Amino acid sequence: MPPTLQLLAGAWPEESGLDTALSKIILDRVSAGKMPATLRLYVPGREVAFGKRDTISDRYPAAVAAADAVGFAAVERLAGGRAAVFTEHTLAFSLALPESDPRVTIHSRFREVSETVVAAFARVGVNSEVGEIMGEYCPGRFSVHHDRRIKLMGIGQRLAKHAAHIGGVIAVDRTDLLLRALIPVYRALDLQWRPATAGSLGDVRHISNAEVLAALKAEFGERYEVKKGRIESDLVEEARSIATDYLPARNEE
Repeated sequence: MPPTLQLLAGAWPEESGLDTALSKIILDRVSAGKMPATLRLYVPGREVAFGKRDTISDRYPAAVAAADAVGFAAVERLAGGRAAVFTEHTLAFSLALPESDPRVTIHSRFREVSETVVAAFARVGVNSEVGEIMGEYCPGRFSVHHDRRIKLMGIGQRLAKHAAHIGGVIAVDRTDLLLRALIPVYRALDLQWRPATAGSLGDVRHISNAEVLAALKAEFGERYEVKKGRIESDLVEEARSIATDYLPARNEE
């Protein structure tokens, strides 16, 4: 019998930092045995999510200002490397899995989730593979790309004592919006990359968030016994209490 997975929906795109805070609290609750394995799928707002290496750079304030100048909120990532971009034409996912020792299965979790995304893309008629493209933004060996030309999905991981969080973003459409933020932000961070590697499923075929969401649910349903859950109000309120932890310092003033 496949393992059980709780599926959550719901997003608060106008409350910067709340989505990251929700992921952190869900991870902690799963680690403590207070929640089952949990997958959250949602449509975010316009944000640039900065990684730890970005936030400790002396160029970080300029990058935050660059994001703000083009209408993107700056948030700090729970997991992952360099700056990633979220828009209303992307899908975000947050998967928290209980593990007795999450350190020993880091790579297998990365690969499993990336391969699940590849299979979901195949359901909507888009061929893709796991692997890094030379010059991609927020590079990672478990990125998902199309034809070794354009990056479609980025992924990161955060560990707790007895659980792991795997989170990422899928570019569904409007590559132009991704570039609107990526180009000035990466310039501000002085990071070298090839803008041609930024892409979306919409560059391959016309597609909607709803189609991709349905494909992801179907594919996770092949691997887990998926049960629909709900985000309780106490979880949201607890997340609100720490949301500013994931905003640049200037936003706390």
